[in-house]
Amino acid sequence: MAGSPPGQAPAPPIDVARVTSAPPVRTEVTWDDRDVRLYHLALGAGVPETDDRELAYVYERHARGLAVLPTFGTVAGGTGGIGFQVFDLPGVDIDLAQALHGAQEITVHRPLPAAARATATTRVTAVHDKGRAAVLVQESTLRDEDDRPLLTQRNHIFVHGAGGFGGDRGPADPTPAPDRTPDHLFDLPTLRQQALLYRLTGDRNPLHADPATARAAGYDRPILHGLCTFGMAVKAVTDRLLGSDPTRITGCRTRFAGVFFPGETLRLHLWDQPGGTGYLLRATAPDRDDAVVLSHAALTVR
Repeated sequence: MAGSPPGQAPAPPIDVARVTSAPPVRTEVTWDDRDVRLYHLALGAGVPETDDRELAYVYERHARGLAVLPTFGTVAGGTGGIGFQVFDLPGVDIDLAQALHGAQEITVHRPLPAAARATATTRVTAVHDKGRAAVLVQESTLRDEDDRPLLTQRNHIFVHGAGGFGGDRGPADPTPAPDRTPDHLFDLPTLRQQALLYRLTGDRNPLHADPATARAAGYDRPILHGLCTFGMAVKAVTDRLLGSDPTRITGCRTRFAGVFFPGETLRLHLWDQPGGTGYLLRATAPDRDDAVVLSHAALTVR
């Protein structure tokens, strides 16, 4: 972080007015069926390998065409996630080690194709003051070659030590899961090497691969990417409650509430929404006394 002239208070790590008024960043994004198949394999798709529903995610010549989960949009282009240019924007001077991916929202405008050339337009829409921390809300809209919106995602980035600037705290969290027995309960096994697979989609943070980096961060071993865990949850709901049809999903969101280790079981707790409009979701790790992994999560469906 750059220093301040003698006698002056240090510059804040986030200049709210500057970062929210910065011009949008446009990024050209391309992908093909190989990228889609790799993404789905990294979520655990293809088991069993003879299941027609699983083959729809991983076989490019499937009779119904290649299925594409909307969460693929978070890694489209192989950059580890469109819409994460916040650290390079004017008015932002923070250390990556201070930042956590706190939450993710996706609004689906059109089903994602299996191959496309598209443009992502990204900007910071708000900075919330949480006291000792700040939350940057970064919005990115992915549009196809005809300028039609495909999806809009909002990344909530929690920055330690950047709050206390007197700003708005932001809206209250979305409705949490109800205090009653879930309507559906699914257990998902994961692979010990799942984080290593997911890194091939573009997110090469060593926290997910290097034991020394994980220990320095306070973990016994590398952890799984939050977006991988979320993608697994969305796929499970699609397969078990939506007839394996990802085009029925109109939106999804989650808060990343805790760590998850590759090889653990992921337990999904789901509650039906009125009128068949979707599901509220919480994910836990039963191997660690049901420690919460995903919270305030939801899927909306057509």
